[in-house]
Amino acid sequence: MAHACACCESEAAVTDQSPDVVEQTLRISASPETVWRYWTDPELMCAWWARAAELDPRPGGVCWVDIADGGTMRGEYVELVPFERIVLTFGWEKSRFTDEIPPGSTLVEVTFVEEAGDTVMTLRHSGLPPHLIELHHGGWGHHLPMLAAAVQAS
Repeated sequence: MAHACACCESEAAVTDQSPDVVEQTLRISASPETVWRYWTDPELMCAWWARAAELDPRPGGVCWVDIADGGTMRGEYVELVPFERIVLTFGWEKSRFTDEIPPGSTLVEVTFVEEAGDTVMTLRHSGLPPHLIELHHGGWGHHLPMLAAAVQAS
């Protein structure tokens, strides 16, 4: 299933390949280096996902994101291949979902592929409880177009 994002010119393709996976792909009019910075620089992350962020982008480093709706995500970076791939754990520290998705209990993999001067970014979030897949699908579907808009506005 694919849909065009109304808030920016990026297109998002969404595929659930297994019962516990959310996968979304966006094409962003910027280099992978630029898009990468929006995942690793706290100030830039606050332009699209967070009202506050503490990021230590190295394996084992913290990824703490205070999201504008009041939830706080906590995880840690697992793997970073500059401008190509970020893998981090994901869970809720302060949220109604903390009991079901505690900090670091799921996995988010983000890949960045350069294509004709743009970045094709794919996010894959796995390990989610089946009854929360749709909610997180909607959350990423809301925030990733905001990422594309922030990148394109810079």
